[in-house]
Amino acid sequence: MRYEEVIHRCFRCGYCKFTRNYYDFNCPSYLKYKFDTFSPGGRMWLIRAWLKGEIKNSPRLQEIFFSCATCANCVECCPFQFSEDLVEIFIAAKEEMVNSGIVPPQVRDYLKNIYTYGNPYKAPADERDRWAEDLPIETYEGHEYLFYVGCVGSYDERGRKIAKAVANLLIKAGLSMGIMRNQEICDGNEVRALGDLELFRHLAQRNIRLFKERGVKKIVTLDPHAFNAFKNHYKELGGNFQVHHYSQILAPLVNSGVFPLGRLEARVAFHDSCYLGRHNGEYQSPRAILRAIPGVELVELERNSENALCCGGGGGNFFTDILGGGENHPSRIRIKEALESGVSILAVTCPQCAKMLEDAAKAIGVDEELEILDVAEVVERAIGP
Repeated sequence: MRYEEVIHRCFRCGYCKFTRNYYDFNCPSYLKYKFDTFSPGGRMWLIRAWLKGEIKNSPRLQEIFFSCATCANCVECCPFQFSEDLVEIFIAAKEEMVNSGIVPPQVRDYLKNIYTYGNPYKAPADERDRWAEDLPIETYEGHEYLFYVGCVGSYDERGRKIAKAVANLLIKAGLSMGIMRNQEICDGNEVRALGDLELFRHLAQRNIRLFKERGVKKIVTLDPHAFNAFKNHYKELGGNFQVHHYSQILAPLVNSGVFPLGRLEARVAFHDSCYLGRHNGEYQSPRAILRAIPGVELVELERNSENALCCGGGGGNFFTDILGGGENHPSRIRIKEALESGVSILAVTCPQCAKMLEDAAKAIGVDEELEILDVAEVVERAIGP
C-alpha cells in the first residue's frame, strides 16, 4: 500500500479530531459515532493492523474507512510532518479495498454507475444540459472559459437551480463562456476519494482529451469538488488548465459594480466547503461577494474557515450515505450552529453542501427559519427581478 512506511508514526495524540482552536471535535465521522476507531488516529491504527494481518476486511472495517468525508480537518490539525498525507493515506487504504473487490454495496453501485453512465444518477447523457435549456448559453467553441457544471449541477434538482443561478450571473456579466452540454462527464473527484484510482484516471484522461480537442485553456467550475480535481489531480495526467471556482470569478465582478445590486436586509453566515477551503485555501472570495451586497450582515459561525465543520457529504458520502443520518450527523450540528448565530440565511458555494444542509434543516424542522442558499442565489436575490 502507498504510504505504508508512515502509518506507524501516528500514536493517536487526538489533535486530529479537534478544531485548531480546540473549540470542539471537528471530525465528521467521530462526531457521528464518538468512537476513536472513526477518528483519523483510529483509522491509522486500524490500517496498520489490517496491513499486518492482525484484523481482516469486514463490513465494520469498510464502514469505518468509507465514512471518512475527506474533509482534511485532520490535515489542518495534526502536528506531525506526515499530516499533509493523511487524506491520501485514507484514500490509499480504500484503494486497497477497491482493488480487492470487497467494498460496501453503496460504494460498488456508485462506482458502477459512474463507469456505465458517466454519472451516479444512471441518467442518460442527453439530459445532462437540461438545466440550461431556457438559458442563452452557448456550446463551448473558442470561448475564454469552459463552464463545467458537474454531475450534481446537471442532474440533482437542487443542483440544477444553483447551476442556473451561477450561469445567469456569468451571462449578465458578459463573460465569454460555453458549456460541453451532453459531452460533459463526471470529473472523478469522488471516484478518487472512494479509492478507485483506475476509474479516476480513465475519467480524467477522457476529460483532458476532450478539453484539449476543444482548445480549452480556462475552466470555471460550479462546485469545489470538480475545482479540486481539475486543479490538483489532472496536472499529474497532463491536464494543465487555468482552473477557477465560480466564486473566484464572481467576486471581482460583484465588487466592480457590474451588477445592479439592491439592498438585501439579512443576517447571513457562510459555510466553508472543505474542497474550496481546506483543500484549496480559498476562504475570501465567497465572503467578498456577500460583503459587497448592501444590507447584508455577514456573521461568522464559531467554526469557520480552516476550522469549519464539514457538512458530511465529502468523500462520496453525498452519494453513498455511509456516514448515515441522525442527530449527531455533522449537517444537523451545522444547522443548529447557524440557528444559534441568529442568521436567516446560511450561504454555501457547493451544490453538495446545499443539498446536505437543506435536507438537515428539513429533518430538524427549521427550514422555514433558516434558508440554505448558494452565494450566487443570494446575489440574484439582491439584484431582484
